[in-house]
Formats: sequence, C-alpha cells, structure tokens
Amino acid sequence: MIAYIERFLHESDVDPTTGDSNDDVLPLLNGFDCHVISTEFSSSTDRDFGGMQRSKPIAVVKPSTADDVARVVRLASQTPHLTVAARGNGHSVNGQAMAHRGLVLDMKSLDFPTLIHVDVDSLQADVSGGALWEDVLLNCVRGYGLAPRSWTDYLGLTVGGTLSNAGVSGQTFLYGPQTENVTELEVVTGNGDVSVCSKSQNSELFFSVLGGLGQFGVITRARVLLQPAPHMVRWIRVVYSDFSDFTRDSEALVTTGDTFDYVEGFVFVNGDDPVNGWPSVPLDPDQVLDPTRIQSSAGPVLYCLEVALHYNNEDPTFAVEERVDKLLGRLRFVEGLRFEVDMAYTEFLLRVKRAEQHARANGTWDAPHPWLNLFVSKNDIIHFDRLVFKNILRRGVGGPMLVYPLLRSKWDSRNSTVVPESSEIFYLVALLRFCLPYPKGLSVEEMVMQNQELVRICTENGFDFKLYLPHYSSSEGWKKHFGNKWTRFLERKARFDPTAILAPGQEIFSRNWKKA
Repeated sequence: MIAYIERFLHESDVDPTTGDSNDDVLPLLNGFDCHVISTEFSSSTDRDFGGMQRSKPIAVVKPSTADDVARVVRLASQTPHLTVAARGNGHSVNGQAMAHRGLVLDMKSLDFPTLIHVDVDSLQADVSGGALWEDVLLNCVRGYGLAPRSWTDYLGLTVGGTLSNAGVSGQTFLYGPQTENVTELEVVTGNGDVSVCSKSQNSELFFSVLGGLGQFGVITRARVLLQPAPHMVRWIRVVYSDFSDFTRDSEALVTTGDTFDYVEGFVFVNGDDPVNGWPSVPLDPDQVLDPTRIQSSAGPVLYCLEVALHYNNEDPTFAVEERVDKLLGRLRFVEGLRFEVDMAYTEFLLRVKRAEQHARANGTWDAPHPWLNLFVSKNDIIHFDRLVFKNILRRGVGGPMLVYPLLRSKWDSRNSTVVPESSEIFYLVALLRFCLPYPKGLSVEEMVMQNQELVRICTENGFDFKLYLPHYSSSEGWKKHFGNKWTRFLERKARFDPTAILAPGQEIFSRNWKKA
C-alpha cells in the first residue's frame, strides 16, 4: 500500500506555459488506497543536490512496493501530459530527478519486502532500488562478512539511482562499474508493467535500464554480486609534480594483475590554499606536506595518486608492509611525499560521510553544487591537463578535482551508458565544486559558465570525451552524446516508454514523443 501522497497543487492550478490543468489528475490521486496529506510546497522535494533548479511537482508519492510504482505510472498514462520521476536521495545536480507538474516517486519508502536479503551461498544480495548503498554495506558486512564488489565514493546514494547511471569509484578498474555487478533487476517500465530481467531473461530491458538514465524503467529491486569483505585497509597517498609520471604509474596499476585494491587520483593546487592546495593531501591531522620537497620547476598544480590495499586482522604486519613497499617501489612519485593510514574497511568506504558531516556543519552541503563529470580518453588526457588543469583550473574549484583511469573492457557495450571508444583506457574527471561565499570563490553562474567553457574546449579540440551523469538541453546535444548508439536508444524508448512518461528531468524526450 502506498504510504501517502504529499499533494502540492490543486484542481485550479494551470501551467501558464502549456495551459495544462490538474482537473484530470487530482481526482485520480484521490482514488489511491492511501492517506493523502494536503500540504504547502516542501523545499525538500523542489530541488536536488545541485541546488541550481527548482521544480514543483503535483505530488510526491511514497510507494511501498513495485506494484505501487506501476499504479503511479499507469495513472500518468491516463492523462495526456503527466510525467513520473523516480527520486532516490536527491543527489543529482541538474534536476534529473524532478518532474515539473508531474509525480515524483520517493524511492526511499520502497521497502521490497525486506530491504536487503543476503544469499550467502550464491554471494548475492537482493536489495531495494531505494536502499542506500551505505545501508547495504553495513548490513552485508556486519551480518555476513560480505560486501558488494564495486562502489561509488559517496554511499549516501540509492541503488536504483547509481545503476541508472553507472556507479564508479576506485574499484571500477577491477570489477567494472556498479552496472556490471548486478545479475537481476525488477523494473517498472513506462508501460506500467512490472518485469524481472537479467542477461538471460528480458535481456533487452536489463541492458536498457542499466545506465539508462531512468528513461526505460524504474528499478525497484536489484540482485548485487558480493565477495568476502576484508577487515582492514591501508590507505595511501603519494604526490607527483609531473602529469606524465602520474598517468604512467596510474595506468600501470590498473592494467597489471599485481596491484592495489583501489586506485584513484586527484589534482591539487601547488600552494597553501586549505581547500585546494597542499593541506588537502595528508590523511591524518598529524601529517603535513613539506613543500620544500617539491621541485622548483613544478607547475601551478600537482597530482596525488590515491591507492588502498585490503588485508585481514590475522595478516602479519610485516607481510602488509612488504606488499605495500613492493607495489609503491615501482612508482615515480616525489620522494618523501607519501602519506598513509590504516582503518577498518567500512570506515574507509564511508570516508566521504565524514566530509559530508563537516560540509553540513559549515553550510556548504546545502549550497549550490555545479559539478561537472567527464570521461576523457587516454589519447587526450595530457592535452586536457595542459589546457584545463594547468590553465583554467590552476587555482582549483573549491573542492576535489578527481582524475583516474578506467578500462573500457570492463564496461558491457550492451548497457545504455556510453564511454570514449578511441582507447582501452579512459579517465574519469570529476570537478566536485562546493560553492564558497563571495569573494572566496566564483559565483554559481560563473562556475556554470566555466563548466560550459571546459566542455567547449573538449569539443573544439576534438577530444574523445563523454559527459558522465550527462545533462543536455537540446536533442542535438543528446544525439552527439550517444553517437552511433542514439538509434538504439530511440528504439528502446519506443519499446519501454513510448509516451515518454519517465524521467522528464533529463530533458531527452517530451511527453507523447513519437519515434520517427
């Protein structure tokens, strides 16, 4: 049973841009077997983490089951204009989980009969599409000593949300993105059907939904692959002044069998800026980066390779030290600029949670976040560094500037996600801006303009790149994004959501879209 519907608009409301009214919608809502709460507009549902857009839905529906989700989709299909957006933890940055004058599904209320069910024998877990990855982690580790194989850096995201994009982190080079680590999905399509799908059952729907940006169905359940969870992690950061050395070492780590369990990296300012510079590198308050070790010829930015090694409590300390020293001994980082700490496995995976708590305390968590995420081919990453990191972003972005390699062979091309194709290796570049109060940083508008400039530079220089967590405001932009897979995307839309009810905030299709 649907827990309740939080209603925001009334029968008399008319959309001034389209002339659509709610006369045909709200009576249908009243027919739901649930408690309807009339309320003023709630700020918690009119914006997302990006904080740059506001969108007013007719109602927010809190479903309990996949059948509830299907009923909402079928309700929308009875009207000529209503749309439905699935909202997890609201962590999108460009309004992707919004439905202006439509229905928003609060997926966190979905409790699929038990939120997380672990099968120890098959090393799999059935989890609700609305479950947070941090809850999946703690449930699996504490109850069974198991954990999913592939993660995102921030775990306060829903399972359905990340699987609708890709889900990447420092383990992706080993296991692929999170979309490669599920074996079965339960999905509500835009036709209002509840379907179970996998590589062997309803496979076209399975591959469509994974990385499908919510365009083909709402993920209500996922079966996730597990593996034994280690007890501890040795977390290490080493510093580079030369980008070629940084990329050579990071690429070697992700292409060899004898390597760390996690590989990431980031760019930081060659200066004492507490947010963007030297102080952002050490892993412990007692550690300090000694700038005298940095060559005087170093440029305006430096590079940090971040790695981690898993181990268990019973492993001898000397064995862990020997393995770490052996792996680091191959690398060409700046001598003396090595930082490391040991921590519990769950503490390491929840490391961004501490940053979230700090950001909430100082107010930056609720500030706008004009983030930009790119996939850039290995063939172009040196030029990207010269034009972007060393030039436009030489003073930082007021937050992390991640850059680390991924392997195209770990991504199933049948999924809807698109990645650069000119090389086996491509890089994630993530500019995770936290809007600092003026005059300490750029205004939100200036940050957005700078993001647009970076995309323009990539385009004009012919870089092989793709936006990750993409958002375009024109059909032409989406066609270029999907390239030769655009036709397949259109065919999947026509099959699974022919009237474009789902995920209107992506701005790919308009309601009652018809395939040409």
